[in-house]
Amino acid sequence: MTTEIYRDAWGIPHLRAGSARELARAQGRVTALDRAWQLEVERHRAQGTSAAFLGPEALAWDRFARRVRLDDTARRCYAALEESDPETADWVRAYADGVTEGLAAATTAPEFTQVDLAPGRWEPWTPLAVWLSTHILFAGFPAKLWREEAVRHLGPDAVGLFATDGPGTSGSNGWLVSGERTATGQAVIAGDPHRFIEAPGVYQQIRLACPEFDVVGLAVPGVPGIAHFGHTGTVAWAITNAMADYQDLYRERLRRTGAGVEALGPDGVWHRAARHTELVRVAGEETVEVEVIETDRGPVIAGGPEGLDDGTPLALSLRYPPRVTADLGFSALLPLLRARRVADVDRALDAWAEPVNVVQAADTEGGLLHRVAGRVPVRAEANRTRLVPAWEPGHEWTGWHETPRAGLTDGIAVMANQRGPAAPLGVEFAPPHRADRIRALLDERRTLSAADMPAIHTDTHLASAAPLLDRLAALDDLTPQAADLRDRLLRWNRRMDATSTDASAYAALRGAVVRRLTAHPALAALTVPPAYPEVLLPWLALAPRVGFALEHLLRAEKLYGIDRAAVVRAALEEVAAGTTDRPWGDTHRLAPWQALPDPSYAGPALSGDHDCVLCTSAVPGLTDLAARGPAARYVWDLARREDSRWVVPFGASGVPGAPHHRDQHPLWLAGDLAPVVTDWDQLEKETDEPRATDD
Repeated sequence: MTTEIYRDAWGIPHLRAGSARELARAQGRVTALDRAWQLEVERHRAQGTSAAFLGPEALAWDRFARRVRLDDTARRCYAALEESDPETADWVRAYADGVTEGLAAATTAPEFTQVDLAPGRWEPWTPLAVWLSTHILFAGFPAKLWREEAVRHLGPDAVGLFATDGPGTSGSNGWLVSGERTATGQAVIAGDPHRFIEAPGVYQQIRLACPEFDVVGLAVPGVPGIAHFGHTGTVAWAITNAMADYQDLYRERLRRTGAGVEALGPDGVWHRAARHTELVRVAGEETVEVEVIETDRGPVIAGGPEGLDDGTPLALSLRYPPRVTADLGFSALLPLLRARRVADVDRALDAWAEPVNVVQAADTEGGLLHRVAGRVPVRAEANRTRLVPAWEPGHEWTGWHETPRAGLTDGIAVMANQRGPAAPLGVEFAPPHRADRIRALLDERRTLSAADMPAIHTDTHLASAAPLLDRLAALDDLTPQAADLRDRLLRWNRRMDATSTDASAYAALRGAVVRRLTAHPALAALTVPPAYPEVLLPWLALAPRVGFALEHLLRAEKLYGIDRAAVVRAALEEVAAGTTDRPWGDTHRLAPWQALPDPSYAGPALSGDHDCVLCTSAVPGLTDLAARGPAARYVWDLARREDSRWVVPFGASGVPGAPHHRDQHPLWLAGDLAPVVTDWDQLEKETDEPRATDD
């Protein structure tokens, strides 16, 4: 059977081939044709070579990628995969070969000319490197640096006060409605992954069909198969970030010797550490030398024998599962595509490694699944929360946790990164507001359908506004302007709609409170973090920590002597003296990440906020611009797959100016979804070589 490529009205590729291997090659090829620039940026980021064409702004990431050994870990994992699962290894190789073929034919991406870059070759391990690079920060290990600083300056109670979904983590909404609660008698799965919004998008809508399977879903560009969100026709699955803690940071004692570098181990003996140097090319600047050191715990990602850049005597190593096990869980990918029922998905996920996810699945026979998937080490409690000393015994990994499972409540399961089945495996979780709101909206009707789900995706109620509004209600002796603003906000419906001036006034007040708390002398010691690598600094910035933990800080019995009533009063007077009649969408606009920023793109107005179901995250106190939000939305209908729906923020093509570059943007902004087309007769077959312009 020859490989066939079809497109629907949105330019989404539907691929059909004679075998899974041929299909993987076609997936790699069509992804390269549609998203050549994106793929090459991701390959170079995984290798730590992106500064060579993106310039000095990419140097911090390249340093981190080299020191944490992303590419080397991917090579190790692929070599182990060849031994343990040669079929999957060959399948991945076919995908990489397809990408290389597609890159050679992708002549329309203008970015290559702009930075004078030629597409390169994808090695068999490159998809693993891209996967690891994409997810290395998902578990939020830099939060341990924040906790270390918070405890050092404020005491142990600070950990709980500031605990919340951190500024660099990624979350999602996901809900499973069983057949007992639907009009069709079959389950519906819906949700939206929240990530940094990138252009092109981090998810690729695609259909993969061969004699073994026929699956629609959201793929990660650069990685074969459909890992996170898929529908085979008889079973569907989706994930949310479990917020598990599975990476550890160790304080290392290092010393230089004539032979290299040694690290003090928990046995009291100095052990030889692996050491070499690498050169990082930087466009327009001098080449930078990076020292790469790895102890028995893992790669040293901050500091070294001489300490941090500011002289602080500190070196930190990172221990993360695939560096230890040489397994990234790719053996789960083919079985997921071949799944026919929930039991098949369940078995496939036993091989999952990272990131650690909560998975919801359902099949047409009534099977349901709600479980955690991934690898979390068993170790001391201190490892989970703080930096631990490498030279002291008791901080070794001693095994792997069993992954928890959960059931449904009244036919429904909701996950939005709150404490749920993964609670024993994590430290910080998202507040329960999104999960509680989704549950309440679902419970408004006894019988639900796929058509009900978009309204839930786009709900803008902000439950986390309550503590600040409660503080407002207690204020008196205000100026007339401030009293009017207080009364207005207390009447507000708490919806963060783009057209709402009350939402904008609330956000302005919240930002003013955050800035005043951040500037308070009681928290001053946290405003200047140690000289950690730049990639890790977002987790140590005080203002985002205060902004995202504001409800805890306002409700705590005491807060380090800070007069919070005075802070709120001063903030209210400040905002009332200014303009309070601008719509929220005037300042709350989309600010996607682009490797090469597009000056012609004007970020549109957005509804939503960090703790809304429509999670479009600004950083209170710093900016109303939203860099994070729904990276896709989906509704999987088990009754009829063709009644499923999906959308991505921009479009199927990554080529600027192409018909399908941003044609889904209006749908995404409006909360609408595109149909999932499953009838091959409704698709347009590409008779010539597929072109990245989607003509």
